Amino acid sequence: MSDRPVPCPTWPNSLWKATAGAQELNPALQGDLQADVTVIGAGFTGLRCALTLAEAGCRVVVLDTGDVGWGASGRNGGQVNPMLPHNTPEMLQKILGPTYFERLTQASLTSADELFAMIRQYGINCRPRQAGWLRVNHNDAARRKSEAGVAAWNTFGAGMYHVEGAELLRIAGTDRYPSGVVTPRGGAVQPLMLARGVAAAAKSRGVMIHGQSPVTALRKDGAVWTASTPEGAVTSDWVVVATNGYSGALLPDLAASVLPLTPIQIATGPLPEGLIDAILPEGHTISDSRRVIMYARREADNRMVYGGVGTPAKGGDFGGFEWLMQDAERVFPQLKGVRWRYRWGGRVAVTDDHLPHLHEPRPGMLVGMGYNGRGVALSHVMGRVLAERILGAAPDSLAFPVTQARSFPFGRTKRMGLRAAVRLMKLMDHIEMR
Repeated sequence: MSDRPVPCPTWPNSLWKATAGAQELNPALQGDLQADVTVIGAGFTGLRCALTLAEAGCRVVVLDTGDVGWGASGRNGGQVNPMLPHNTPEMLQKILGPTYFERLTQASLTSADELFAMIRQYGINCRPRQAGWLRVNHNDAARRKSEAGVAAWNTFGAGMYHVEGAELLRIAGTDRYPSGVVTPRGGAVQPLMLARGVAAAAKSRGVMIHGQSPVTALRKDGAVWTASTPEGAVTSDWVVVATNGYSGALLPDLAASVLPLTPIQIATGPLPEGLIDAILPEGHTISDSRRVIMYARREADNRMVYGGVGTPAKGGDFGGFEWLMQDAERVFPQLKGVRWRYRWGGRVAVTDDHLPHLHEPRPGMLVGMGYNGRGVALSHVMGRVLAERILGAAPDSLAFPVTQARSFPFGRTKRMGLRAAVRLMKLMDHIEMR
């Protein structure tokens, strides 16, 4: 298994990079190291796994093509949404069966609580807030579906509730949606600061992190794995692959098993209080029920962040920002004419069953990936579970079922038609809202 060396990528023009503060990059791997575990990918999954293992006394080396939080972990919307993207428990149980349905339901519903508890435990400065997640319905059909889902999920302790009318207008600051659902356990973080905080906690416990160190080959000799980089190598008993939507030719089966979507975001500078005071005044995050969703948040310094689904463009860039700015003004007319100072995008991995996937392709190798837009919380759960497996937990005792990677159905065709599909979904959303 091999991959071409990739030069260290440039960082995106994101609000998170602009406000996270300066930090020295982790050095590239030079020479050969020995460890108990090699982690490929310095995002949420890999870092949480490394931290948990280090606290158990393992020697861990983390390798990344870029650096801590360069990929989706430092680019996402920072919304902590403690729900799997399934409308009803019945749908999820049909996919998983009773045992894993119970485990994964519990893991997802408590994922936000677990994340915020971890942030408190390690004293991570990432501007956390657990003020709730508001998901607004774009039409009556979406409302009926959400009503059924709330009733069903609340029997498992989700604690969600409906809002509409004056109360919805008060907490959202928009009258463009007739109803919505609040999930009180939801919240927000500054994602790049979170990734850096987890990395700092891991390094203080002995984890070695090397940026600008793409793994160019991965081989197994007997019971020992060797991960080679352009200027060094790490040998270990276990290797964890935590590359998610940035999986490439190193393990082609992983890239083929997901559909890479490209969320994009825009953000303002600090806005006048009189302009923004009615928007999300209690600190909720917000998203909607359209096929091409919007998601947004208001920062403590009165910046607005607004996100949606973009399309890949040439040179690793992203398209769709003009539509995003227009949609922001449609949802929040108060923002008409504001200057959007930052624009950036990334890649997330969507699985065919919309569930996170835990793979064990060969003895001593683990993969955690596929968070379907719920990665801020669930990726940390996955990282912990991967560590539990390495520390001796039986595969059938884990919160996630251990499966083999399989190609996304019609994946190549869907990737090629992604731009056209996004346009069609936007048209369908527009018709439904009218």
